[in-house]
Amino acid sequence: MFYHLLYPLHNLISGFNVFRYITFRAIGAILTGLFLVLLLGEWFIAAMRSRQIGQVIREDGPENHLSKQGIPTMGGILILLAVTVSTLLWADLSNRFIWVLLGITLWHGGIGAWDDYRKISKNNSQGLAARGKILLQVAGVLVATGYLLSSGSFDTHLSVPFFKDLRPYLDGWYLVFALLVVVGASNAVNLTDGLDGLAAGPSVVTAAVYLVFSYLAGHSLLASYLQIPFVAGGGEVAVFCGSLVGASLGFLWFNAYPAQMFMGDVGSLSIGAALGMVAIIIKQEILLCIVGGIFVMEAVSVILQVGFFKLSGGRRIFLMAPFHHHFEKKGWHEAKVVVRFWIISIVLGLVAMATLKIR
Repeated sequence: MFYHLLYPLHNLISGFNVFRYITFRAIGAILTGLFLVLLLGEWFIAAMRSRQIGQVIREDGPENHLSKQGIPTMGGILILLAVTVSTLLWADLSNRFIWVLLGITLWHGGIGAWDDYRKISKNNSQGLAARGKILLQVAGVLVATGYLLSSGSFDTHLSVPFFKDLRPYLDGWYLVFALLVVVGASNAVNLTDGLDGLAAGPSVVTAAVYLVFSYLAGHSLLASYLQIPFVAGGGEVAVFCGSLVGASLGFLWFNAYPAQMFMGDVGSLSIGAALGMVAIIIKQEILLCIVGGIFVMEAVSVILQVGFFKLSGGRRIFLMAPFHHHFEKKGWHEAKVVVRFWIISIVLGLVAMATLKIR
């Protein structure tokens, strides 16, 4: 909105020329998202408490989590609000990628909100049936990706980190691949959201790395120099990533140990879907496995645990899955698990950035 309202005034007042720059607007989106959550956080927590909208703890989880029963949840609503408002304020609204990202984020937020509501209303940790949740996610991704592909100019090659000349062509199979990326990322972040600040921290790192990649992908000269795919209009995605960084940072203020509120599925499903769709749009899909390695690790730990349990007749690989609970069972304090996972996420973010030069 600021871009459309204020940038045209640069002919009268030269200072308004700053609204032309994606870097300036991305910073504006970060700060707007951050301050919106900080401003509304205490009010939101009080409102959730007054309505008795609190976390429902799974009975088979770690014993020390029982004390978290009733802590305000669905804080992802704040993240969605901050991301939406800051993106609408700072992004170029004529860019179709912005609307795709907002659409897929809000769609998954709606699925998560429905899931959270069912858990709270039934007072148990079972929300929507897994099959129904997946079908709703698939429907949203099919619409979003189908729209991108319908333009005829969307590239269906893959960009493989560290290999500049390796670009597999998927053609019609790209739609299936996009489903795996977005739905997989959405559920991976959801599985990671089990400890105070655990999902929010890596989300900040991942969104920040994709902010940089988005800006570079939308700049033809820089993309050519770094030998990454050029995506016309992709630079504007950096503004959306900035809003996600700011909103997640603001949420982390209240979600850091000991948490005052949780994001719930409304937050985790939408954040994961947003990151997955960003990766699709700027043609850095496989990079998500690196920068979002924490999310991948958590999802794989659940797949391995369930698979091995069924094949071995009840034996387990980990003391408990997802992976972060394994360390809790080994006696690590929750805060130690979270901070160490943050450190790993930052390292993976640096590795992802290194792929820009190591090709």
